[in-house]
Amino acid sequence: MTPVCPFVKAARPDEMNSKKPGENLNKHQTETEIKTKKDASDSATASPKCPFGFDSQKKDANDSAAASPKCPFGYDSQKKDLNDSAIASPKCPLGYDSQSFKIGPLSCLVCHALLFESSKCVPCSHVYCKACISRFKDCPLCGADIEKVEADSNLQSMVDRFIEGHARIKRSHVGTDKEEVVGENKPVIYEDVSLERGAFLVQQAMRAFRAQNVESAKSRLTLCAEDIRDQLERMGNTSELCSQLGAVLGMLGDCCRALGDAGSAVSYFEESVEFLLKLPKDDLEITHTLSVSLNKIGDLKYYDGDLQAARNYYFRSLNVRRDAIKHHSNVPSQILDVAVSLAKVADVDRSVGNEDVAIGGFQEAIKLLESLTLNSEDSSLEQRRLSVLGFLNNQLAEKQPETTL
Repeated sequence: MTPVCPFVKAARPDEMNSKKPGENLNKHQTETEIKTKKDASDSATASPKCPFGFDSQKKDANDSAAASPKCPFGYDSQKKDLNDSAIASPKCPLGYDSQSFKIGPLSCLVCHALLFESSKCVPCSHVYCKACISRFKDCPLCGADIEKVEADSNLQSMVDRFIEGHARIKRSHVGTDKEEVVGENKPVIYEDVSLERGAFLVQQAMRAFRAQNVESAKSRLTLCAEDIRDQLERMGNTSELCSQLGAVLGMLGDCCRALGDAGSAVSYFEESVEFLLKLPKDDLEITHTLSVSLNKIGDLKYYDGDLQAARNYYFRSLNVRRDAIKHHSNVPSQILDVAVSLAKVADVDRSVGNEDVAIGGFQEAIKLLESLTLNSEDSSLEQRRLSVLGFLNNQLAEKQPETTL
């Protein structure tokens, strides 16, 4: 099945081609008349026909509302109106356009990201990322048994040159006339998608991380962070750059946590918080990212046994979310976030022996969630509300038997 971008609606077939060619023609018409009709209506090259008949259309006008069967090989695609030919099709920021998802020549077929530690299968010679192919015994592309895997340094060198020349934000340099010359920072065009250079590296990192190729994701994000730091040195702490660096550092923290490096993860999250604190607090996305980074540090401290430090970070996150409600009191997700932070703080309070304070926190969170009214369209938020509410009620029920004795 052809993947469709979740942000782009599928192109509607041209009304001119919605009927089967020649369906209203009289069977006694001459071949000349048929040819004239066809030439008039199909001025462009005829669309390919599906060998399984999936491109056939409804003959009855009353059946026009019924959905036509879709060809699994894409032969039923229609041409767009000639008037729309000058309009560029919207592109998905993650590389999924409205018609197809294309893998670039330097990408791994498993993770769909740029090759990292390129490795060649023997004997079929197909190339993948080292981490991706290590999970297979047969070649994912041809099915041949993998006898061994060899590093492909030549191809990896080509990938690295592509990243350095086309994907990284070029640094400014000083020419012979001592005047600053700024390098061209043209968008990256790869897989028929045009992205800004920093966004392209983040895209590749997200694909790799999703496919559990964490080292690849970390490598791309590290380059992206270096480029943003260089821009900060030249342009100062602008809101846009601080927001970008804060987000990238947070993702680097996620990579380190996935690799089991808790110390580096905390360092990245703390640096992310440092840059996000420089930004205005009236932006929901920024406050959410900031509070999540604080909670992630708290989680790592909690698992490390440092409960007091964990409570400190949880409480800071709670304050950020409470301040956000003051500016956006009508956003249900913000109320849910506050309830989650209250639960985290109360859980630590119980662990350190402050039972009364913990019960107060749980009860405050329950009141928030019980007073929250959601629209019928917010089914995902309702599921989350019920899940958190169930957890909070269970926390209160755990202590109930002791209080009744």
